[in-house]
Amino acid sequence: MIMSFRWFGQGDPVTLQNIRQIPGVSGIVTALYDVPVGEAWPMESILALKQTVEAAGLQISVIESVPVHEDIKLGRPTRDRYIENYSQTIRRLGEAGIPVICYNFMPVFDWTRSQLACQLPDGSNTLTFEDETISRMDPVNGDLSLPGWDSSYTKEEMGQLIEAYADVTEDKLWSNLAYFLERVIPVAEEAGLVMSIHPDDPPWPIFGLPRIVSNFDQLRRLTEHVDSPANGITFCSGSLGANEDNDLIAIIRHFGSQNKLHFAHTRNILRTGPRSFQESAHLSSTGSIDMVRVLEALYDTGFTGPLRPDHGRMIWGEQGRPGYGLYDRALGATYLNGIWEALSKTKPRS
Repeated sequence: MIMSFRWFGQGDPVTLQNIRQIPGVSGIVTALYDVPVGEAWPMESILALKQTVEAAGLQISVIESVPVHEDIKLGRPTRDRYIENYSQTIRRLGEAGIPVICYNFMPVFDWTRSQLACQLPDGSNTLTFEDETISRMDPVNGDLSLPGWDSSYTKEEMGQLIEAYADVTEDKLWSNLAYFLERVIPVAEEAGLVMSIHPDDPPWPIFGLPRIVSNFDQLRRLTEHVDSPANGITFCSGSLGANEDNDLIAIIRHFGSQNKLHFAHTRNILRTGPRSFQESAHLSSTGSIDMVRVLEALYDTGFTGPLRPDHGRMIWGEQGRPGYGLYDRALGATYLNGIWEALSKTKPRS
């Protein structure tokens, strides 16, 4: 297992020097944040990013993410041009020695929360998702913004984009994902890297937009549609675990036994009601997910890929990107490393 940490580039208040001081962390999960969505990533920028990370004594373990242009998700006539640009980025990342690309196929919005700084009884604050609050939100005229969202749209463009999805059913969105996979997975194979799709977060439709990567059956459909070692999954315990109907251990054991788990986000959440949850500390006792069982299932299926803590609380007065402060994620990395060390010493692999 490669313990890794998300870094948002030179503008991130969490520096590479900070990350290097976290015991056991050797991998960096990052991306290019100044390339417009849909454009091919310049090779010189990829190499400069890699050099920056390696100069700090770390390695890029995952690119998260290379965003998928909305025209691809919508199945517009322009999608082939954007798929070719995406393929060119895959080739360049492979040439640079990047092993994993994490991406998602969520329409319009990446991960979504209703509150970014909900104060907890201990004085820390955290991200929350309350279904009733989300149902009253206006995604066009609201001011909610999260790390990872494409902020390049004007309100008018955002409204037009959401309207464009009015006639996109789950079946249509799936057809567009299948079209994308059929074209990019062979490129990834040739480039010597793997594609690792992130589940929908949260794992149900929001703002009237369809979502199709939310449960076991949907994950199996996409991995079987293009059956390739390069077509895999980012297992995210928090995203999938927000729906208590998702059996996290069964998902890990099924796809792990097929070597389809290329990357893991291991975070805890506390389910607070129907389609509602808050981000908790990583510790099992603070949330709804048994993190020991999750890591044990990954360990038992032979997982050796990058794994990172995710969406930490803001603690000890820290200010920064919602969900991406240093302190709580560092505690999470240490906790997860401790579980993994205990597993490796009590259940040695043959």
